[in-house]
Amino acid sequence: MKPTPRLREAIDALYSRGTANSESYTRLLLQCVRSNDVVQAKRLQTHMDLHLYQPTDTYLQNRLLHLYAKSGNLSDARDLFDKMSRRDIFSWNAMLSACSKSGNVEDLRAVFDQMSVHDAVSYNTVIAGFSGNGCSSQALEFFVRMQEEGFESTDYTHVSVLHACSQLLDIKRGKQIHGRIVATSLGESVFVWNALTNMYAKCGALDQARWLFDRMVNKNVVSWNSMISGYLQNGQPETCTKLFCEMQSSGLKPDQVTISNILSAYFQCGYIDEACKTFREIKEKDKVCWTTMMVGCAQNGKEEDALLLFREMLLENVRPDNFTISSVVSSCARLASLCQGQAVHGKAVIFGVDHDLLVSSALVDMYSKCGETADAWIVFKRILTRNVISWNSMILGYAQNGKDLEALALYEEMLHENLKPDNITFVGVLSACMHAGLVERGQGYFYSISKIHGMNPTFDHYSCMINLLGRAGYMDKAVDLIKSMTFEPNCLIWSTLLSVCRINCDVNNGEMAARHLFELDPHNAGPYIMLSNIYAACGRWKDVAAVRSLMKNNKIKKFAAYSWIEIDNQVHKFVAEDRTHSETEQIYDELNRLIKKLQESGFTPDTNLVLHDVVEEEKFDSICYHSEKLALAFWLIKKPHGRTPIRIMKNIRVCGDCHVFMKFVSKIIRRPIILRDINRFHHFVEGRCSCKDSW
Repeated sequence: MKPTPRLREAIDALYSRGTANSESYTRLLLQCVRSNDVVQAKRLQTHMDLHLYQPTDTYLQNRLLHLYAKSGNLSDARDLFDKMSRRDIFSWNAMLSACSKSGNVEDLRAVFDQMSVHDAVSYNTVIAGFSGNGCSSQALEFFVRMQEEGFESTDYTHVSVLHACSQLLDIKRGKQIHGRIVATSLGESVFVWNALTNMYAKCGALDQARWLFDRMVNKNVVSWNSMISGYLQNGQPETCTKLFCEMQSSGLKPDQVTISNILSAYFQCGYIDEACKTFREIKEKDKVCWTTMMVGCAQNGKEEDALLLFREMLLENVRPDNFTISSVVSSCARLASLCQGQAVHGKAVIFGVDHDLLVSSALVDMYSKCGETADAWIVFKRILTRNVISWNSMILGYAQNGKDLEALALYEEMLHENLKPDNITFVGVLSACMHAGLVERGQGYFYSISKIHGMNPTFDHYSCMINLLGRAGYMDKAVDLIKSMTFEPNCLIWSTLLSVCRINCDVNNGEMAARHLFELDPHNAGPYIMLSNIYAACGRWKDVAAVRSLMKNNKIKKFAAYSWIEIDNQVHKFVAEDRTHSETEQIYDELNRLIKKLQESGFTPDTNLVLHDVVEEEKFDSICYHSEKLALAFWLIKKPHGRTPIRIMKNIRVCGDCHVFMKFVSKIIRRPIILRDINRFHHFVEGRCSCKDSW
C-alpha cells in the first residue's frame, strides 16, 4: 500500500496536541504497518521517545521492529532494539529478520548467538538469511543444528536449504533433503516442487528435474523458469525455446526472468531475429532484459546494434547497472571505437559505477584495445582491490601494444601481490615474450605454468611458444614442442606452425601443417592461402596455381580483407582497390600524392609481396591500393591538420609493404598512426613501429 496523506496529517495532529495515550499510539502504528509507511512510523517512534512513553508490553515495539525489518532498515531496527527495556522471542526474531533483509550476515549470526532461547522461526529466519545472501554452507550448518535441537522443518525451511544446495551444486545433500521431504509427507506446496526442480537443474541432473516438472499439478511462472534456465545453463538452448512455446500454449504469461532466459537461448542458437521480435513485444523491459539483448548482440558480432540498444535504453529512462555498462564497454572494445568507449565511460561516472571492479576491468580492456595504454593504466591504478581479471586486462593490453617489457614487469608485480595467475595471464606473458623475441625467458614462463603454478598448458600457451620459437628461427624446436604435447594438436596449433613457416619460407613443415588443417577444417580458406603464400614467396608459381585450383575444386571461398576507420562517429569501410566510396576520386588522388611524396623520401613499394605471377605494373597497382592505405588517405582528406592519432582497424594481418608505408607516412606527416590488425596494435611514430618490425 502507498503512504496516505491522512496518516501524515494524523501524526502531524499528534505533534500539535503533545502527549498521547496507548490507544492512540497503537491505532496510528497499525495504520503505518498496513500502509508500509516507514517514514511516518519513525515519526511516531520519535514522538514516543520525546514524551518518554513506555509501553506496558512489547507489542508496539515489536510491530515497529517488524516494519523496519520488512523494509531492510537495519539501523532503525537496531536503534529501537537497543532502547527496549524488555525483549521477547518476537523481538529477537524481528532483529534476525532485519539483519537478513539488509544482507548483514555477520550481525545475523551475532544476534542469533546472543539469544538465550530459539524457536523454529529463529532458525528459519537465519537459514533463509544465509541462503539468500550467498552463505550457503552456513545455511546448511544451521539446518543441521535445527534438527539436532528437535525443531520441525517446514516447507519454508526446505525451500531455503534446497536453494543453498543449488548454489553449492551439492546434489548429494539435495537428494538427502528430497528424501526427508518425501518421508515426512511434506512438499505438496508448489514452492517446494519448484525448489527441488531448480536444485536438480542447477546441479546438471536435467532428467530428474524434468521428471519433477512434468508431474507438477499447478505449475506457476517460477516452475517454468526453473526448467528453462536449467536447460540454458546446461547447454541446451534449443530445448529452452521448445519449452517456452509449451509455456505460451499453457496460457501462462512469462515474466522478466523468462524473457531474459529465452533471449539468451535465442542468441545461443543464432536466432537473432526471434530474439529481436520477442524483445520488441515486451511492454515493460527491465535492465536485465536490456543487458541480455546487448550481450547477445555483441556475442553474435552485432556490436553496433548493442550500442544502439544502450542509447535506446537510456532514452527509456532505464538505469543501467555495472553489468550493463561493462557489456557495452566490451562492445566498444571489440569495435576499437575510442569515441564510443569514452562516451560510455562518461555514463559510468554519471551512474556511479566507474569504480566497480567489473566496469574498471572492462575499461582497461577497452582503452588497451583502442591503443590507449596510458588511459588504460590510469583506470588500472585507480582500482582499489584488483582481481586476476584486472591484472590480465592490463598485462594483455601492454603485450598487444608493443609494451612487452612493461607487461612482464606487471606480471612480476602481480606475483609480488600474491595473486595467482590463470591461463589468460600466461597468454599475455607469453605473447609479450613472443613480440620481444625473449626465447629463454618465454620458455621459463612456459614451464612455470605446470612446475610452479600447478596448471596444465593450454592450446593458447602452446601456440604462443610455437610462435616464439618459430619467429626466432628455431623451427625444429617448434615442431618438437608439438610432438611433445600430451593431447592432439588442434587447428590453432597447426595454423600457428603454418604462419611461422611462411616467415621462414619453410616449405616442408608448412606442407605438413597444411595437410593437418585440410583434414581438420577442410572448408577454411586460411590454410590454402597461407600455403599458397609460402609457395609464392619461394617463386614456386606452379604450386601456387595447384593450391588455387584445389580451392576452386573444393569450392573454398576466400574471405575478404578490409579496413575501417571512424570519423565523426561514422564508420567508413574499405577493401583493396576499392572504388565504391562516394569520394573515390579524391581518395585516390590523395593516396597517389602521398605515394609520390614518399618515393621522393626513399620509399619503394615492395612488389615482391604480390603473390601473383603478373607484370610489374599490375603488381604496383595491387600493392599500392591496399585497404589500409585507402583508409589512411580518406582520413587525411577529412582531418588534414589534426594532431590526434590516425586510427585504422584491419581484419587480417597487415602486409610488409603497408607496414613500411605507414612508418614512412608517420615520419613525413609528423602524426602518429595506430593500426590494429588481427595480431596486435602497431603504433607508428616518427618512422618507427612499436612492434619493432616483428608481427
